[in-house]
Amino acid sequence: MTVPSHARVVIIGGGVIGCSVAYHLAKQGWSDVVLLERKQLTSGTTWHAAGLIAQLRASINMTRLAKYSQELYGELEAETGVSTGFKRNGSITVALTEHRQEEILRQASMARAFGVEVEQISPTDVATRYPHLNTDDIVGAVYLDKDGQGDPANIALALAKGARQKGAKVLERVSVTGIKREGIRVTGVDWQSGEESGHITADMVVNCGGMWGHDVGRLAGVNVPLQACEHFYIVTEAIEGLQQLPVLRVPDECAYYKEDAGKMLLGAFEPVAKPWAMDGIPKDFEFDQLPEDFDHFEPILEAAVNRMPMLAEAGIHTFFNGPESFTPDDAYHLGLAPELDNFWVAAGFNSIGIQSAGGAGMALAQWMERGEKPFDLGDVDISRMQPFQGNKTYLAKRATETLGLLYADHFPYRQKATARGVRRSPLHEHLKAQGAVFGEFAGWERANWFADEGQTPEYEYSWKRQNWFENSAREHAAIREAVGLYDMSSFGKIRVEGKDAEAFLNHICGADMAVVNGKIVYTQFLNQYGGIEADVTVTRLSDDAYLVVTPAATRLADQTWMRRHKGDFNVVLSDMTPGEAVLAIMGPNARALMQTVSPHDFSNDAHPFGMAHEIELGMGLARAHRVSYVGELGYEIYISSDMAGHVFETLHEAGQDHGLKLCGLHMMDSCRIEKGFRHFGHDITCEDHVVEAGLAFAVKTAKPSFIGRDAVLRKKDEGVNARMLQFRLTDPEPLLYHNEPILRDGEVVGHLTSGAYGHTLGGAMGLGYVPCKGESPSEVLASGYEIEVAGARVAAEASLKPMYDPKSERMRA
Repeated sequence: MTVPSHARVVIIGGGVIGCSVAYHLAKQGWSDVVLLERKQLTSGTTWHAAGLIAQLRASINMTRLAKYSQELYGELEAETGVSTGFKRNGSITVALTEHRQEEILRQASMARAFGVEVEQISPTDVATRYPHLNTDDIVGAVYLDKDGQGDPANIALALAKGARQKGAKVLERVSVTGIKREGIRVTGVDWQSGEESGHITADMVVNCGGMWGHDVGRLAGVNVPLQACEHFYIVTEAIEGLQQLPVLRVPDECAYYKEDAGKMLLGAFEPVAKPWAMDGIPKDFEFDQLPEDFDHFEPILEAAVNRMPMLAEAGIHTFFNGPESFTPDDAYHLGLAPELDNFWVAAGFNSIGIQSAGGAGMALAQWMERGEKPFDLGDVDISRMQPFQGNKTYLAKRATETLGLLYADHFPYRQKATARGVRRSPLHEHLKAQGAVFGEFAGWERANWFADEGQTPEYEYSWKRQNWFENSAREHAAIREAVGLYDMSSFGKIRVEGKDAEAFLNHICGADMAVVNGKIVYTQFLNQYGGIEADVTVTRLSDDAYLVVTPAATRLADQTWMRRHKGDFNVVLSDMTPGEAVLAIMGPNARALMQTVSPHDFSNDAHPFGMAHEIELGMGLARAHRVSYVGELGYEIYISSDMAGHVFETLHEAGQDHGLKLCGLHMMDSCRIEKGFRHFGHDITCEDHVVEAGLAFAVKTAKPSFIGRDAVLRKKDEGVNARMLQFRLTDPEPLLYHNEPILRDGEVVGHLTSGAYGHTLGGAMGLGYVPCKGESPSEVLASGYEIEVAGARVAAEASLKPMYDPKSERMRA
């Protein structure tokens, strides 16, 4: 087939992901879809994938995409005539420890909330369904009837054929050698095929390069953080009498098993992985495998022989080692690259490419068609990646861990152990000296809790109360009863400056930005459907300058969203995050403490809630923002990074006379959930309507025009279909994290979007949406509510108003 000179979209990479994107774009009616594969379709990672196809993922939308993949693969053969080998033979996950048992039971509860069929089964049931297994030390298990497996290469080839049938061009042996761009747009790609070469002008380009995705991204100046690692499995000789079995996962032994054509495949996600091709992938790589490393695989095999004794008798037909790509957080990359306005990414699938490809291709195609995400894809949106995460040294260190994390215990609050210490607050060493225990978030080292003298300053993970639970409770109490100090320097800070700053922010923000200098406004960026794209505070610094404060992980995404909506507004957007440290002083003694370190008048009349003032502090200068995310009187103190150490020392010393306690961000989370404050990315996302989220107060429809205004007005006229409620378990013992099912009068109606322990209110707290079309608030609250925790139903109080200080009197005192 002749390489065309122009395409509406060029897709780079002919693995299962690229084929899925081509198929779904063509299915939408796109013409001039061109897929370029450097060698032969499936010749990178797809051909040697295990082909496990599960439904349940870590969030409702990732589960939605996995379920879609299953449905698609079941229909492709009839459409294309290519067998996908897809069969629903079910899957079993077994637990060998009490920790793992808690995890899989919580996953089973989550499955019920997401509409996935799941069954808790006993070790005896496991033995019945998997007769070749040693079940002596199995504690428990879950069975998912609709899970299955398929033929990876044929799934990709079926998608490619389906794309061709709908008019797409799928070209093999055509390598992309360069990507041309003008400003923030790609204009086309250079290609080579044998002795021939040329250029395709393109309206859009999609990077589906798999383990080449990092290098393809660099051709366009786009950051695509992923690293290839070696992935091992063995296939036995044919075993007499072996019949179809469910897929089996034994995560405590880092192993999975799959029966295929009378043979058994044993695969591994070992705890310490082996990064591959640090100096680049060989140019002639095609259907290749890597050298065997039996010593590396041997511990997995030894455990497997004990688990499935027949493996000791079966001969090994194939010992396979092949590369797969992994990302820094074990979530794949999907979406519009932040650096460009027409360059898309679908890569880095962390060994779940087959089960994800159908859904990922569908979601990306819809996103490209609409120009907006079809639903919340924050888990995998490429804009979550920080620029530094494309660093190859960082990726090599982190990749040794991320492969193994697929089967590690997924404890709440578990922190990455590798590639740490990249981004540090100016106060890092001060906090460390006081016993801070750090977690990592978007590369930032953040103090999550403070160890007591003599206590080992590290996490001890559990599904129950972890070793820092009481430490955080005391920090929580200090915020509620005296005063606490914590570091918020990691939060994103975007300066908006120019003659059109006010008009621009009024265009993208729901609230009114025509406020006096120093005013702090809580607001959201909305999309045209009224969904929440960002949850921010905006402070007017001067007549033509504002500061937008965002969550640490979304600064890049939020600033990119702002840039893409800048239009003709005369404004400049600058990332000020590294330039200013932020210390929060919160609690009933906060005012008294501040008055001892600054001549500024902190009285309510002189410095009311929602205002920022320049102040002297110690021997330096700062800006005090009177605002709170914990629901108490307090101030966020913004200090230039060079003065941060001095200000910390001044506050810490003076605070000893006011009951000051150093606090971590676990405290902040428990305090904010008692107050019912939403957390972006969990409680509020681009598909959650701002009115249904209970945030209509932050939207001022009296403004003549802003993005999402019409959707807000429609929702107010039509009424809400769901309301966000706050829950508190009446039993103080169970813990909540997120995704636990919400039961209303005995029926599952939703799931918790976030959870934490409310130390002041004496129970685990959660937030979540409850369907309520046509119902009044009193009718919604008249029902009986329960939350399912690891299979057990626990009674819960429900409220539309904050259970802690519902009138916000303490915060505004």
